[in-house]
Amino acid sequence: MTQISTSTTSASTPELHWTCVCALGDILPGSGVCALVGGKQIAVFRVAGRVFALSNLDPFTNANVLSRGLTGSYTVDGQERFKVASPLLKHTFDLESGVCLSDASVRVPTYRVRVENDLPGTRVWIGDEWTGSAD
Repeated sequence: MTQISTSTTSASTPELHWTCVCALGDILPGSGVCALVGGKQIAVFRVAGRVFALSNLDPFTNANVLSRGLTGSYTVDGQERFKVASPLLKHTFDLESGVCLSDASVRVPTYRVRVENDLPGTRVWIGDEWTGSAD
């Protein structure tokens, strides 16, 4: 698990706090890693050229395991979406919304992500929890 304490406030949206968690190259394509941000375990996934972040806590088992889950895709109304399957009970969660695909009443928190290409390399930053509201 990566634990980084460096945080910053975005100049464009000063109310958001961002924490650099790793280099993009630290996350193998199609897989996830776990980062400790503000005392919370965050699962960070790199899938199809995109980066997603959600709580590492599987709500069905109360185990911090989602970062070790298998990633995949599914289609909704002709749109490809991405998911992760918990390694324990195999419940699947949408990587963007956090909604459980087998029980829509269950959702894991998702987090804002930004990827910045600066020297010495490309870094992944995790922001505040995403509530679905526009900022």
